[in-house]
Amino acid sequence: MGIAAAALQTQPFRDERGAGAIVFDRARLPQASAAWLDSAHWNDAAEPVARGGRGAAWFVSGDFGQAVLRHYRRGGLAARFSADRYLWLGEARVRSLAEFHLMSELHAAGLRVPAPLLAGYWREGLGYRAAILVERIEGARPFSEWLAQPASPVWEAAGLSIAHLHHAGVEHADLNANNLLVDPLGRVWIIDFDRGVRRAPESGWREANLRRLARSLAKLSRGGSSEWERGFARLRTAYENAFLHAADHLARGKDRA
Repeated sequence: MGIAAAALQTQPFRDERGAGAIVFDRARLPQASAAWLDSAHWNDAAEPVARGGRGAAWFVSGDFGQAVLRHYRRGGLAARFSADRYLWLGEARVRSLAEFHLMSELHAAGLRVPAPLLAGYWREGLGYRAAILVERIEGARPFSEWLAQPASPVWEAAGLSIAHLHHAGVEHADLNANNLLVDPLGRVWIIDFDRGVRRAPESGWREANLRRLARSLAKLSRGGSSEWERGFARLRTAYENAFLHAADHLARGKDRA
């Protein structure tokens, strides 16, 4: 269901970077500023995020608490033409706003997804740049730290979180070990929903998501220990059980309707 319409605030602005708009949750941010999406605004208080990404994310803190600021960066061949500029196709196609709305829906549904706080974009000619500010999961560590610990319960926790995401019909565009975080209670959170889409939970794309995760784990192992394979087998079992249980629960609910 996402953030209630009454709590969702869209606000146009213009500054030295150009004209644009921000969207934020007034329940968590009574006031917000486009300046918060500029890493320079935070000066030395912005701590670069070393894990994953393309060097365009920072830990910041404010009245909203601890958060992660991320600037959108292009990869592959497109980055040769512009590292951070996207073709303007209308506000409905702005990547930061799409990610904000998707994350708000998932967070409100109780999935282990950080709460989105603020997102925005700046127009510049035929293109735009974008950024998003999301809640930081306190004390979280990257899932990749458990590669050599196949008996750890975090593997089952990861399978459970991914199953819930897939059952909600969400295809993650880049499900890799760096986009899974383990909090101090051993719960696994899923982050970075850029280009994520909602669709019927068919087996084809769900399996593709899991294969993408397996490839990232193999790559991080650097061809050394294969301990992660035993952990991944436990992740798969937990995933399949959780997905089946959720499907059965939904089917029983329809039978009673």
